[in-house]
Amino acid sequence: MTHEVYLEHLRLARAAVNIPILASLNGATKGGWVRYAIGMEQAGADAIELNTYALATDRRQTAGDMEHQLLELVSAVTSAVKVPVSVKLSQSFTSVPNLVARLEHAGARGVVLFNRFYQPDFDIETLEVRPTLHFSTPSELLPRLHWAAVLYGQVKLDLAISGGVHSAEDVVKGVMAGAGVTMMASALHIHGIEHIGRVLADLDYWLEKREYASLWETRGCLSRRSVPDKSPFDRGNYIKTLSSYSLRQTVAAF
Repeated sequence: MTHEVYLEHLRLARAAVNIPILASLNGATKGGWVRYAIGMEQAGADAIELNTYALATDRRQTAGDMEHQLLELVSAVTSAVKVPVSVKLSQSFTSVPNLVARLEHAGARGVVLFNRFYQPDFDIETLEVRPTLHFSTPSELLPRLHWAAVLYGQVKLDLAISGGVHSAEDVVKGVMAGAGVTMMASALHIHGIEHIGRVLADLDYWLEKREYASLWETRGCLSRRSVPDKSPFDRGNYIKTLSSYSLRQTVAAF
């Protein structure tokens, strides 16, 4: 889809609905990102997501270089538009809390956890490297929950979870971790657009059964800063998890 066609879709969507429209932007150069962001704002976007996806393939490129390029990009885009800008991150950064704090300082109003790492497959018969695309599964939610729970309370910008959200239970988990937004795409491809209605109905039932006035009341209750035992988010949980598995195996043998 060309940029012009995308902007036309954006204008039509803005005219057709009353809900906020979030435009997702994926560019190759800083100048291109800024130009596209301005066009999206003019087309009626209420907010813009910078869908960043950069992989280091040159050994001369350091982790610091990658972060610096991202921060420069975010600063350039946020300076060029008035609407809020969120940044969709990959999982490959070493210190996510530090980077997110710097993104906030650069002008970002939110971060999305995380961009999916699309990996090619190898065809050993034709000797070709081929792109592959698989829908997400609920198991992909776990690293998103982890980092949302770690970030909650450490930064002021909004946290969103993307990847692995398929059910009302997944939405509740994301909000309890600290996310203010959960995003769903693969589940809609699998089950159809009407799946949104089922998820919302399941959410209403879950909240009513537990006598919550709103889902917002649960936000952050399972974040790292809220739980008494923080070891599940830290290195210490590695030993606990392995020990727990070994113990279950021993009990099962008897």
